Amino acid sequence: MHLRAEGLILKRICLAAALVFATLAGAGAATDQWAQFRGPRAGQIADDPTLPDSWSETENVAWKTTIPGIGWSSPVVWDDHVFVTSAIPSGDERAPIRGLYDPGDDNGSFKATHEHRWMLYDVDFKTGRIRWEKEIARGIPSIGKHIKNSFATETPVTDGRLVYTYLGSAGLLTAVDFKGKTIWTKETGALAGASEYSSGSSPALYKDRVIIVNDNRAQSFIAAYELRTGRELWNVPRQESQSWATPLVWENELRTEIVTASTNKVRSYDLDGGLLWELKGMTNLSTPSPFANQGLVYISSGYPGTSPRPVYAIKPGASGDISLVKDQTSNEFVAWYQPQLGTYNTSALVLGGYYYTLLDRGFLLCHDAKTGREIYGRQRISAESSGFTASPWSYNGKIFLLSEDGDTFVVQAGPEFKLLGKNSVNEMTMATPAVLRGSVLLRTQSKLYRIARAKK
Repeated sequence: MHLRAEGLILKRICLAAALVFATLAGAGAATDQWAQFRGPRAGQIADDPTLPDSWSETENVAWKTTIPGIGWSSPVVWDDHVFVTSAIPSGDERAPIRGLYDPGDDNGSFKATHEHRWMLYDVDFKTGRIRWEKEIARGIPSIGKHIKNSFATETPVTDGRLVYTYLGSAGLLTAVDFKGKTIWTKETGALAGASEYSSGSSPALYKDRVIIVNDNRAQSFIAAYELRTGRELWNVPRQESQSWATPLVWENELRTEIVTASTNKVRSYDLDGGLLWELKGMTNLSTPSPFANQGLVYISSGYPGTSPRPVYAIKPGASGDISLVKDQTSNEFVAWYQPQLGTYNTSALVLGGYYYTLLDRGFLLCHDAKTGREIYGRQRISAESSGFTASPWSYNGKIFLLSEDGDTFVVQAGPEFKLLGKNSVNEMTMATPAVLRGSVLLRTQSKLYRIARAKK
């Protein structure tokens, strides 16, 4: 009996070890790809001594490739395929202008007058050569956009078999294989938001489905589509008018849910589109994307000039209306709340138990990620910077902050602020980079760089 019991225990130990190994192997394989906006860990990259700390237009540049048109989508990477989107006008259109400024009578919104081609590019990871290009759509955009936005701002997603592009300004969700063949296309409608700033919410993947959010002034919705066929699985109306935040599929200790941030409310849905919980108290433009870390999901909204400009840290398991009442800073499901910490464009970064906020005007702040307690207040990054839109990322004990001028500021991670350096590529940049395999894939207004340490 004892021998049999010991044998069963040994089998269980071996099985557990095999499961742990498989889990770790899967996690390692996942971090070797960059399949979505901000990657698998919301900008937190595993330490890798081969990753570069410094670069310029020529230093530590493995290659740089010109990408036609304008697109602020981030690159996504699977194996040796780097995918980016762009919109190419047939004539001269107003060029984006970096910085924070008075955008004029139309609040920066304008209508394009020329035909555009919405494009998907497959760039070779090793060489930078454009392997193929695919025209997704062609026509004059029917909705307006902000002068700093593009008509190709949504970052694609990939499952390693197909790449899925959502182009809200063209009203199309499309699946393309790795040879450039269109597998399916779903028309979703080109729907203008209240401010006519064009779209920016990237799609999200979960198992057999791709999920999109489109908040607009006609009929806002969240919807899920089958990956292989494009068949609509469900479509749920939303009472919203505009948003640029990417939905988060949050796999927490209790369940898997889809968290969305918008102008009126934060909402979470189950995998069939059923509403789980909601939270009031956002600003009238919501761009930062929800992300999870430390067992919490973090929400930010910080349109300039409004109050509050909140950050919320939400616990798993919520249901119903979890909004804070007056003078509350927490409740059963809101772990903490900061009323003036929200950002206009950038999504925050959690690293080593710290929550880092990159304000668009060029300040970095640090709070305790579990409690919201301030670690350090506003620290000026650079008085000369025009502004920050790309979200921060980290590796090797450093935080990287990319300005619209194309300058990446390197800051020491931890409870004390220390500026370590600046890397410049001298061109407007608003896209958040992809970081993997010893490389930083950085997109500027006209080029895609692969930055890597020069081989000696």
